[in-house]
Amino acid sequence: MSIQVSVVIPTFKRRALLIKCLTQLAHQNFPKEKYEVIVITDGPDIETKTEVAYLSQQELSFNIYCHSLKEKKGPAAARNKGVQFAKAELIVFTDDDCLPQSDWLKSFCNAYKLTNKTEAAFTGQTIVPHSDEPTDYEKNIANLQTAEFITANCAITKTAFNKVGGFDEAFPIAWREDSDMHFKLIKATTPIYEIKNAVVIHPVRKAGWGISLKEQKKSAFNALLYKKHIDLYKQKISAKPVWNYYAMILLLSISVICVINEFYVAASLSFLAWLVLLTEFTVRRLKATSKNISHIIEMIITSALIPFLSVFWTLYGSFKYKTLLL
Repeated sequence: MSIQVSVVIPTFKRRALLIKCLTQLAHQNFPKEKYEVIVITDGPDIETKTEVAYLSQQELSFNIYCHSLKEKKGPAAARNKGVQFAKAELIVFTDDDCLPQSDWLKSFCNAYKLTNKTEAAFTGQTIVPHSDEPTDYEKNIANLQTAEFITANCAITKTAFNKVGGFDEAFPIAWREDSDMHFKLIKATTPIYEIKNAVVIHPVRKAGWGISLKEQKKSAFNALLYKKHIDLYKQKISAKPVWNYYAMILLLSISVICVINEFYVAASLSFLAWLVLLTEFTVRRLKATSKNISHIIEMIITSALIPFLSVFWTLYGSFKYKTLLL
């Protein structure tokens, strides 16, 4: 019986997460002989290849393969490599930290058959479990539940995938490469269907203190996405720059310069204005999130630093990709 669905999963040295994902894929309400799972490691990863081989022979016993990129190039490149090995016309994507539910493949496959189109894409429902009072990080991850198109839970026909050139490998991390694919599909007038029954659970992994500071580096790739799809970026990502970041940087800089030049009244006024913006930003981040004292302190400190880091990486990306994203 021929393969009807090919699942592509990028990973790299995250064995425990991958095992949970593969276990879910082994228990789909879909004939095992009709689908395959292609794991692509982002660079040499002997441990993962060994684990996949063991699981395929001893526990999961379905069509599962593992290949590796010769060097780390990111999840976009890994997915492109996976599609090269795919036998099916329908390619389904998820990530190693996701848990596809039992009707996931059946829902995508049925939708594909109903459309009867060689060029089509599908987006499923992603659920992010979190507490009633999540941390700021958990709240941000929960935004995946309302995202229009994410690689954690989508499907694309191979014809449509090849038509738009696959994932852009200029995005070397897991950020904006899925938005880029989404925008390319829109520009190619490829229909994108929302399949509510194709459910993936996306647990929130533990994050260290101040994770939001590290996350700001991703802003550099916003510039690349902006350069490629200016209109869609403004429509679906951000219609205008985050001016309050620039205002906070300017006010604090003015305050420091005034202190150095002994203009203490002006320094006090600019510092007070900065403090007002900082308070507003911190309160906004704390809304509907944890009021644990450690979390509150983290929000205050990181809210003071985020504007500087975000603007730095945004301008860095603008310079690198020769565009102007403020």
